[in-house]
Amino acid sequence: MRGKRQRRFAGTDTDVEVSMTPMIDVVFQLLIYFLVTFSTAEVLSFLDISRPAPDAAQEAQSPPADMIRIAVMENGYAINGRDVGDEELKVLLERLAAVSTKQTVLVNCDDQSFHGRLVDILDLCAANELSQIAVMSGK
Repeated sequence: MRGKRQRRFAGTDTDVEVSMTPMIDVVFQLLIYFLVTFSTAEVLSFLDISRPAPDAAQEAQSPPADMIRIAVMENGYAINGRDVGDEELKVLLERLAAVSTKQTVLVNCDDQSFHGRLVDILDLCAANELSQIAVMSGK
């Protein structure tokens, strides 16, 4: 009988080593490239910030209400939770508009209310230059 033959492939006797020197060179070149091309945005140097001194007169004034809530019901109106009539609503809207016309008016219409009442509210707001109006429907 013949003896077993061992096959030898080229390169099996040597260990493969990867040289780290080229990789380190590339990393250093990339590092140098990014350091040279990096430019900081000097945002803070271009900002012109001037804060006003606190004014005692402004703190004494109370800010106007953020929102005027008007409820349109089947038998009347309510403004900020208080039931009012037609004439009283007109007077109150004039007074609130005199304080600030930038206030938001939230009109909440009841399901059983008439559309004409909503139109009357919108007309009063337009007459008093209240332009920030939101209309909701429901109870």
